[in-house]
Amino acid sequence: MYTVTKRVEISSAHSLRLPYESKCRNLHGHNWIIDVTCQSETLNEDGMVLDFVKIKEIVGKLDHANINEILGDGINPTAENIAKWICDRVPLCVKVSVQESEGNVAVYERL
Repeated sequence: MYTVTKRVEISSAHSLRLPYESKCRNLHGHNWIIDVTCQSETLNEDGMVLDFVKIKEIVGKLDHANINEILGDGINPTAENIAKWICDRVPLCVKVSVQESEGNVAVYERL
């Protein structure tokens, strides 16, 4: 089994829809650190699981953006939902970790 992981750092904003008072309901920003892991039993014709550029292109859609607008109205832009959104779009993705601040990391993993 081949595994590759790409780490991308982005800056972007979001506001959470929460049923309780929280400063996170206001638009605010983070310097996110996102690790995307892809896996395959075979390599493609270029000798890769997936070109790292492809991962960066997808994660890059969130860079310097309002994540609420990228994910759409139906998705509350929590770190957990952001991780799943990325994993759903990156080919061969098996795991995404999203660090929104020191000590706060969410992980989505396909089992």
